[in-house]
Formats: sequence, C-alpha cells, structure tokens
Amino acid sequence: MLFQKKLPVTWLVVGLGNPGDKYEGTRHNVGFLVADELGERGNFPIQKLKYHALTNTAVIGGQGALVMKPVTYMNLSGEAVGEAARFYKLAPDHVLVISDDADLPLGKLRIRKSGSAGGHNGLKNIIQHLGSDQFPRLRVGVGGKPHPDYDMADWVLSRLTGEDRKVMDEAVKRAAEAVEAILRDGPDRAMNKYN
Repeated sequence: MLFQKKLPVTWLVVGLGNPGDKYEGTRHNVGFLVADELGERGNFPIQKLKYHALTNTAVIGGQGALVMKPVTYMNLSGEAVGEAARFYKLAPDHVLVISDDADLPLGKLRIRKSGSAGGHNGLKNIIQHLGSDQFPRLRVGVGGKPHPDYDMADWVLSRLTGEDRKVMDEAVKRAAEAVEAILRDGPDRAMNKYN
C-alpha cells in the first residue's frame, strides 16, 4: 500500500447537494456523487462533520485539499464554504465547487474559472459568503427539462434512472478526473481537456 503523507490544505473541493435519503441519487446531488467518487478513488471517506459539512482531507492532484459535502441544504451551501475558506485562509481561486447544471446536456462537463451563479442557488449563496464570484467551478450537465411546462425544481430533484444513470456514472468518473487535473495543472489546462 502506498503511503501518502498529509499535506497542508491549500484547496477546498466542494461537492454540492442536499443531505438526506430523500435527495440521494437526484440530479441536484451530482456534486455529492463526484465528491464520493474522489473519496472512493483516494480511500478517504467523507464523513467527518466539520464546518457544517461532511469532510475529509486528502491529497488530490498533488495538492492538500479539504473535500466537503455541505449538510446545510443547497441554498445555504455558502455558510459551510465560507467558514472553511476563512479557517484555512484560502482565496476564492482555491475553492473549487462542483455542481449540477440543467442547461448542459446530460453528462457534459464544463469548467469555468469564475462567473455568475447562473440561477443556481447553491452557487449564489457561495458567491455571497465568499464575497466573490472568482472561484473555479466544475459544472456537470444533468440535461434540460423534458418539456417547457415541467417544473425545474421537480426536474433537478428527480432521480437518475436507467440510461440516464449510466451516462451520469461515466460523467461522475470523468468529473473526478477533471478535479484532479484542475488541482494538478490549473483550471486553464483542465478546461482545454474536459470542456
């Protein structure tokens, strides 16, 4: 077994989702799925309750990172992120947020170095608590609504099943690789490879 010593935390890797069985496996919880995939790959379970989040420290892409799954519910994710960023004295450009995106086709990844919340309440709250939108984010496409009259909240809180689940399982693996690339090579090089 390869022993990898802990490094000081220089990054937050934040998977967004909602806590509880009711939300498990839903489109809105893709950030949690990516965080869990990172934990499985690196053999670090994300289960220590700290900063209003389930957390664990790990070495990802050669960088010391705190991986977080906020337990505050999506629209209050910034409380957890802001608290941890202040504790570790991290600038926003070292806070990587992984979220779902209903404007992207199912399974498509998009890395951005900064930007607006784009209507995503979790990102909106993080921008508010960090006082900046200058943080990298990895958005995972969950596909658009099946028809215009469909309620967006119902859509993102629907469970992934069948072929959609297979596509998402592959996307989650690629997203975990993208997180490693962002921390190892920087967002620009990761964007070239994964966008």
